[in-house]
Amino acid sequence: MSEIMSQLPDALHKEIASLCQQGDELSKAGKLEEAKTSYVNALRLLPQEHRDWEASTWIYVAIGDIHFRLGNHERAFRCFYNAIQCPKGLGNPYIHLRLGQLYFEQADLDKSADELTRAYMGGGLDLFLEDDPKYLSFLETRIDV
Repeated sequence: MSEIMSQLPDALHKEIASLCQQGDELSKAGKLEEAKTSYVNALRLLPQEHRDWEASTWIYVAIGDIHFRLGNHERAFRCFYNAIQCPKGLGNPYIHLRLGQLYFEQADLDKSADELTRAYMGGGLDLFLEDDPKYLSFLETRIDV
């Protein structure tokens, strides 16, 4: 990624951040479909090759979280798979956690263990405590936690 593409113009950044904040508020209020719409609108504002922008990382994560909470595991997986390919996505413990959980839901246990291990190594035990304990229980069958 070139230096020119490392930052969005201020006005565009503010508009994207505003839509994401709106999405966060809607999500907290339990209005998940409305939140998803805000995040998708923010993603659409990014210039071409949107995966080159750091903003796309956290927007994909936000959309993926909505799908995860709705039980749309296939769509959530696509979002987190996209997020890991965006700036600062690879190595992000939270993204690896979600990918591991989603591989688990797809019964791809080897990939799940790999991603969950990455999440644990990068984010520690606390990262797992807010989600269903089945993921941590599974990880404990593969590594010493």
